Amino acid sequence: MTFSFIGTTVALITLVMGTLGLPGLLALMTVESFGIPPIPSEVILPFAGFLVADGTFSFGAAFGIATAGSVIGAYAAYAIGRWWRSRLVGLGVGALRLREADLDRVDRWFTAHGEATVTFARFVPLFRSYISYPAGTARMSPTRFGLYTLLGSVPWNLGLIYAGFVLGSHWGIIVGYVQPFDLVFGALLIAAIAYLALVAAEVVSPGWPPRRLRRSPGTPPVPPRGPPS
Repeated sequence: MTFSFIGTTVALITLVMGTLGLPGLLALMTVESFGIPPIPSEVILPFAGFLVADGTFSFGAAFGIATAGSVIGAYAAYAIGRWWRSRLVGLGVGALRLREADLDRVDRWFTAHGEATVTFARFVPLFRSYISYPAGTARMSPTRFGLYTLLGSVPWNLGLIYAGFVLGSHWGIIVGYVQPFDLVFGALLIAAIAYLALVAAEVVSPGWPPRRLRRSPGTPPVPPRGPPS
């Protein structure tokens, strides 16, 4: 038996929404917009459209709840970028390690002309879930961030729910378009879980490549830094 990340994700999404209904849709879209773990809206929303077609949800309720989840998750990611900025420095791979200078460049770019990217990014699979983090580190206005997020989320959610409504029980056709990313999703998810577990257990230090932490016997662990005031 082979493991399919997309297939497992589809099974999870249908189980959650089939069991919990609209609250399940809200939870799934909140997690999707937050980006961790990666759950594709390209699967969530068409299935919601199918549930509209069979009379389980009304179109307006499904659209409203999905959009609310998009905004809630986006603001959660934005908050991490804005108030945990110092903890993000040093993360990355090799030469791509995130530095304070990199965040400063993001700040200047957003200030000059980049804020509308929050809207355009909502139409790009995967990237749409992560644009909120740099918007937060750049301290973009929360009001404008919410407005740009809505401008991008509304047509995206509306279009995919309607597609699922039209396709009905054949909504799974859309899954075929994201199936090629199956191995990529699975590998990234497993690597991220393993890395975070090792960092949380203080086996390795944050950053890349991972380095094993070495402490003298009897030396207490360094307490984590709190968010900047």
